[in-house]
Amino acid sequence: MNCVTCVNCGSQNGETRVSRFCDGWAPCWRWKPGPGLNSFIQLLHQIHGWTRARRTKASVKHHGLVAVDEHAPFKVPPHRLREHAQLDVTQADVLKVDFTALAASMQSGQVRVVGNLPYNISTPILFHLLEHVGVVKDQHFMLQKEVVQRMVAPPGGKDYGRLSVMLQWRYQMEMLFIVPPSAFDPPPKVDSAIVRMRPIASPLACEQARLEQVVMQAFSQRRKVIRNSLSSLFTEQQLIAAGIDPQARPETISLEHYVALTHLH
Repeated sequence: MNCVTCVNCGSQNGETRVSRFCDGWAPCWRWKPGPGLNSFIQLLHQIHGWTRARRTKASVKHHGLVAVDEHAPFKVPPHRLREHAQLDVTQADVLKVDFTALAASMQSGQVRVVGNLPYNISTPILFHLLEHVGVVKDQHFMLQKEVVQRMVAPPGGKDYGRLSVMLQWRYQMEMLFIVPPSAFDPPPKVDSAIVRMRPIASPLACEQARLEQVVMQAFSQRRKVIRNSLSSLFTEQQLIAAGIDPQARPETISLEHYVALTHLH
């Protein structure tokens, strides 16, 4: 299985826990958004035998790095990067990386994605990967806990929103565990969490662009009832026909009902 990796998981304990969820990935290709090698990557090299000493012609394993900022220098000197025979380095804007093309260049045609996503661009990265979900085997990310809570939230609460609907339409979502501030040096002021995302083989049928339009409009005015927030797209009668209470709030409406709205004209 081919893999795309971008992990930097604070403590040895946290790294070991993540590595257990990631077991069985070798042999693979891996790509890491972010500059330089880190301790998590080194740990995977040890666990899965990604070392030059254990490399054999029959089981070559590859790992790549993709820098989030194409202009940012790698933290590890180039001569150290070249010491890893299985390491391929791509310094580019991760939001411009064509993961479908990367997968097409690999034998299996699929990638597995692991990453510590920066808070300021985590949502753009997630939506960029959504465009390439057809070539993704699974994804494991560390993000701020509040972001993961929004990703996995069911309908009915304040965490449920555009991110929840769009991701849950294409992925089975699961929060695996919390990573406390004490796992980092220096410790941040917030908790982090690990999320697992497995693409759904047969998602509910709809056009992604249309679903995104409906969901974005609904949650742009989440304090309003759905009849008002979607008044520019649907009539009250259309909402009722889709099984939606016109007086309901956007955060109480299920993914299935949002998908049903995309089929209305």
